[in-house]
Amino acid sequence: MKDIANRFLENPLLSPSDLPPSREGLEITCLLNPGVFQFENKIWLAVRVAERPKQAENSISFPILTETGSIQIIEIPKNHPELIATDARVINYQRTDYLTTLSHIRLLCSEDGKRFYEPENHPLLVGEGILETFGIEDCRVSLIEGKYYLTFTSVSNNGVGVGLRTTTDWKNFEKQGMIFPPHNKDCAIFEEKINGLFYALHRPSSVDIGGNYIWIASSPDGLHWGNHQCIIKTRKGNWDSKRVGAGAAPIKTEKGWLEIYHGANEAHQYCLGAFLLDLENPAKVISRTEAPIMFPSTDYELSGFFGNVVFTNGHIIEPDGDTLTVYYGASDEFVCGAQFSIKEILTFLKEV
Repeated sequence: MKDIANRFLENPLLSPSDLPPSREGLEITCLLNPGVFQFENKIWLAVRVAERPKQAENSISFPILTETGSIQIIEIPKNHPELIATDARVINYQRTDYLTTLSHIRLLCSEDGKRFYEPENHPLLVGEGILETFGIEDCRVSLIEGKYYLTFTSVSNNGVGVGLRTTTDWKNFEKQGMIFPPHNKDCAIFEEKINGLFYALHRPSSVDIGGNYIWIASSPDGLHWGNHQCIIKTRKGNWDSKRVGAGAAPIKTEKGWLEIYHGANEAHQYCLGAFLLDLENPAKVISRTEAPIMFPSTDYELSGFFGNVVFTNGHIIEPDGDTLTVYYGASDEFVCGAQFSIKEILTFLKEV
């Protein structure tokens, strides 16, 4: 394997201690997986902020949102016979799954793409209603005809689906509801209509028949989606053998739509790869990387809240048209940056 990412020397760019918690009684456990966009001549991150109460020695506590938006803290003794807590991210208590943290989306901006701060007069994006009581996560941002489309993972005890909000000024948001029902996530909308239609990558999941594969769908209006097709599957014995999922919006190149995606193996190691889709028929896969183009290798990628992870859902293309600046979550705890050459990524693709 050859890692071709040029990591920022300043990494990690953001750590949990760099921001204040959203409310008293909670602490930030993780900053991760930012959506990325440009607005008012700045680079912005829509960062996932994961919070929970400070943990006691002999119990596990975590917050959930009520339907009215208030927070309820659940505390469970670690030795409870109906508690399964083998995963740092999800526990099972009395046969019900819960997240160990509650996530919201926070907006940060930067003039240089490396030093980020929280501006005034921009809201926190938090879970609202019965489909977001466990929070909202992993926002992806697409700019289409002057409007920003924010897709994110909506989590509740009803399941995990894809929510959508839209904005033009990043202060006022229109809630569009859930556009892909459970179980679905990793939704990235193309930033250009193709033959008059919106297109989006998404990831429905199956634990029995099928698997965690990348699908594509089209829409006449960006709200109602159909013509679903499975385009990228996991590969047995490979670095992406357990699950695959889309990163940010595909990048338009002369050779096709280039998508940076994540893959994970049975050991839950998350790496990044790429594939190429046909410009006129994006359901057609032209080529795909055999090996990852980035894998966990630094201390902050190997150790953290959930180690051995690099995961991206946001990038910008630099003015030279070739440099791709990718912002990514490391170990489910830190926000980092790295740069790639688009031309170099294309050389690693193999026809399928």
